[in-house]
Amino acid sequence: MKVAVVGAGLSGLVAAGRLHQAGHDVVVLDKGAVPGGRLATDWLDGAALDSGAQFFTVRSEAFAAMVDPWLRSGLVFEWTRGFSDPPDGYPRYAVRGGMASLGAHLAAGLEVRLATMCFAIRRAAGRWDVGIDDGTSVAADGLILTCPLPQSASLLMTAEVAVPEQLRRTDYHRTIAVLAALDGPSAVPSPGAVQDGDPSFSFIADNQRKGVSAGPAVTLHANHEESVAHWDESPDEREAWALKAAAPWFGTARVVAARVRRWRFAGPQTIWPEACWTPEAGLPLALAGDAFAGPKVEGAALSGLAAADLLA
Repeated sequence: MKVAVVGAGLSGLVAAGRLHQAGHDVVVLDKGAVPGGRLATDWLDGAALDSGAQFFTVRSEAFAAMVDPWLRSGLVFEWTRGFSDPPDGYPRYAVRGGMASLGAHLAAGLEVRLATMCFAIRRAAGRWDVGIDDGTSVAADGLILTCPLPQSASLLMTAEVAVPEQLRRTDYHRTIAVLAALDGPSAVPSPGAVQDGDPSFSFIADNQRKGVSAGPAVTLHANHEESVAHWDESPDEREAWALKAAAPWFGTARVVAARVRRWRFAGPQTIWPEACWTPEAGLPLALAGDAFAGPKVEGAALSGLAAADLLA
C-alpha cells in the first residue's frame, strides 16, 4: 500500500516505521520544522533542554521490545528510579542528547515531509487524497492521523467520515514550559528533578544532572491551572511571570538565556479505551496518538503500532 501518515510525533513515526519495515510505501506529513512533536529539545547558549516530554517509563512487553535496542545502542539510558525520597524503584528513561534525538532516530530512513500543512482530506477514485496548503496533494491507499483529535476530526469532515463525538470533543491540557540556561549549578536536588513539589510547576528538571546537557539548564512545566491563567498574556508578561516563579530553582545561578514555550495539546484530558480508532467501513483509516489506550510516551508508541498493524 501507499500510506500517508499525518503527524510526525512519536505515534506517527512509530506507525510509519512499522509499515515501512513491512514493505509498504509510506510518507509522513507534518507542519513542524523537525520530527518528533513533543519529543522536543531546545538549545540555549550551548545548553540542551528537553522542553516537551521529559522521560518515559516501560510497563508493557510490547514497548519493552521497542526500547531494548535503543538501550543497547546507547541512544536511551536509565536516568533514575524515582523522584521521591525514598525513590519508588521504577526506571525512568531519558535520551542521549535530549528527547528530540529519539524523534530523529525514528524518522531516519523514512520519507518525512516537514513544514507541510494538511488542510483537507477527500476520497477520490477509491483512494485518499490529502490536500496540502501549497496546492498539491498526496494520494494514498491507507491513512493514519496522529494529530490532536479535534484536528483529525476537522480534516476528515471533507471526506464525510463520522468520528465519534467523544473523540471529536476530546480536550487537551495546556502547558507552559519555562526554559533557562544558567551560569552555574541550579537548586534542583539529585537526581535532577522535582515532581509536584512547587505551587506553580508540576515538573522541574535540571537537564545537566539528567545527563542531556553539557551546561546547567533547567526546564519547568507550569501546572495546568497556572498554564491556563497565563496562557493569553503577552509574551513579555508571560516570561516575566515565569522567570519570577522559577527563580527559587535557579539558586544563586544567573539566567544567561531563557525561553518560554506553550504546548497547546500537552496531554489528553480523557482517554479512548482502545489503542486506535477506525471506522466500520470505507477506505483503510486509523486515528492514533496519546489519547488512545493510555497517555504519555508509551501510550503514544503503542497506539502507533496498533494503527500500523490495523492497516497492514
